[in-house]
Amino acid sequence: MTTGKIRWGILGPGSIAKSFAGGVAGSRTGELVALGARNPAKPGLAETFPGARILDGYEALLADPNVDAVYISIPHPGHAEWAIKAAEAGKHVLCEKPLALTAFEADAMMHAARKAGTFLGEAFMYRLHPQTLQLVELIRSGAIGEVRMIKSSFGFAMPGFMPEHRLYANDLAGGGILDVGGYPVSMARLLAGAAIGQPFAEPDKVVGAAHLGQSGVDEWASALLHFPGGIVAEVSCSISLDQDNVLRIFGTKGRIEVPDFWFAGGNRDVGPGRIEVIRSVAAHEVIGLDETRHLYSFEVDAAGEAILAGRQEFAWPGMSWADSLGTLRVLDRWRAAVSLEYEIEKPAKRVTTLSGRPLRTDGKAIAKRAIPGLPKPVSLLALGFEDFRSFSSGSILLDAYFEAGGNLFDTGFVYGAGYTETLLGQWLANRGVREKSVIIAKGAHSPLCYPDVIAKQLAQSLDRLRTDHVDIYFMHRDNPDVPVGEFVDAMDAEAKAGRIRGLFGGSNWTMERMDEAIAYAEKNGRQKPGALSNNFSLAEMLEPIWAGCVTSSTDAWKAWLAARQMPNFAWSSQGRGFFTERAGRDRTDNEELVRVWYSEKNFARRDRAIELARKLGKSPIHVALAYVLAQPFPSVPLIGPRTLDELEDSLKALDIKLTPEDVAWLDEGPERRRA
Repeated sequence: MTTGKIRWGILGPGSIAKSFAGGVAGSRTGELVALGARNPAKPGLAETFPGARILDGYEALLADPNVDAVYISIPHPGHAEWAIKAAEAGKHVLCEKPLALTAFEADAMMHAARKAGTFLGEAFMYRLHPQTLQLVELIRSGAIGEVRMIKSSFGFAMPGFMPEHRLYANDLAGGGILDVGGYPVSMARLLAGAAIGQPFAEPDKVVGAAHLGQSGVDEWASALLHFPGGIVAEVSCSISLDQDNVLRIFGTKGRIEVPDFWFAGGNRDVGPGRIEVIRSVAAHEVIGLDETRHLYSFEVDAAGEAILAGRQEFAWPGMSWADSLGTLRVLDRWRAAVSLEYEIEKPAKRVTTLSGRPLRTDGKAIAKRAIPGLPKPVSLLALGFEDFRSFSSGSILLDAYFEAGGNLFDTGFVYGAGYTETLLGQWLANRGVREKSVIIAKGAHSPLCYPDVIAKQLAQSLDRLRTDHVDIYFMHRDNPDVPVGEFVDAMDAEAKAGRIRGLFGGSNWTMERMDEAIAYAEKNGRQKPGALSNNFSLAEMLEPIWAGCVTSSTDAWKAWLAARQMPNFAWSSQGRGFFTERAGRDRTDNEELVRVWYSEKNFARRDRAIELARKLGKSPIHVALAYVLAQPFPSVPLIGPRTLDELEDSLKALDIKLTPEDVAWLDEGPERRRA
């Protein structure tokens, strides 16, 4: 743990870096020792950053053993890359706002800091100024009654359109939403939380509008945030329009006004703090805090105190990781509402991993296995990723899964109205790893479950995937009204045409239809259905999660799969949360869990998974996934992590090697007790 004063290094000179240096000089806990600059010979650096060694480049700063913590002040697109590299170098990080371009990037930064055991904080310095805590106390005390509405702006006018300036540069993620929109949004979330006694609150509705200028960035924008309980916030920002920049909080017994709250009514050096409480024309109270310390010294000391205490996040009212993620999710929704995606977020320019490095192709964390009928080995776990809606967000998880050794990707024609296939196709082409990857495609979902649909949808899927074939194809549903031979003929034709170069079969097909399909193929010289994609889990699905779903977790199914050695690509392989704390005999708030999984037999299996997990030092969900992997037939779990932490957690199941006796005990109980 760091002791004594925190030795700060600044990554990237600039006006905000100069202000931070002043804050360090005025702090109790820190000292400035180094500056990393890509142009270390630039005149004036030594004078602007007195006492700091001027180092040649950012890497030199991260390699310096005399630097404990790094302040990142470069333009927004570099925040994630250098914060991750700093964590990997063992450096604590205070990063200028916005913490990242998106909540997905910020989550990856937190993942890196969590693994490294280092501090990571977002430098919304206003949150550490005493004025902010005073505001919260006023709200909590009921000084203006119950809060109903919040209005806040942060807007200014540049001299004119300046394409070379970072605020107008698309490749530097310019515009108001990311540069200053986070101030009113984070403040609104803080105040809405204070009104209900919480550290912050999350809006349940976000409606945004913006003017996108000639460089494609937002020059002025506004948004409405609705919070549970009825609080409404109006926020706005601009880089080409002067606004009054007053925070207004309206309650049932008055209002509060704070000018330029992010500077506490001052400038980058000193923010004295000034709050006006207006209850009527005659009742007008001015609360002056008369602060004289350097404005940035508060965040320097808050970060320093956290680091010295061994904490990885700011203490409240500083921005915790959850708070930073919440603000970025609002900014993500605001940007989505106005269709603002920067060119640097698109595949053409996002050609490396988030950490700025080329994709590694030698991962070993996820082992591979041979499955009859497939020309190349496939990873033990298949990745599903239908929750992502942009290349920049989805590629983070795809990169991490592939670098861990994963090469099996599960898609479907209907997922995200086709966007999952599009995203995977962009990623495979961008990273150049199509030949190293195995694609699962699915089509013919009800109500369009007919033989002639297979070829039509597969053609669209291949176009989206940017490839001429898939490796595994499943009909997404079955239609018992159609003779099974017609479906076999349709899939066989695609295999003969080379558009399916491996296995095909059914997802959510019954045992009887699979038997019938195989018999038809054998009799008529067609390729046999050679794979299944049904639900399979330690917990048996009691009724379909969605219409037309089929589980293969019954004893009869397990015997059939083992006898035929039929590969099953198991969806919902971990019981959709049944083996986590979301479920329990006394927890009935989740309708899906109760309806689909709650039975005494399943709870007994869950109890045994908990017991075994304790012995192994794992979690029950790891045991549940290991159970699927340990079946006496080719069993490939489909996992759907949303974050890097969830992905890494899933991989812990690969450390568990269950014996046939273990599998039987987990499934059947005490009569097969584990030795």
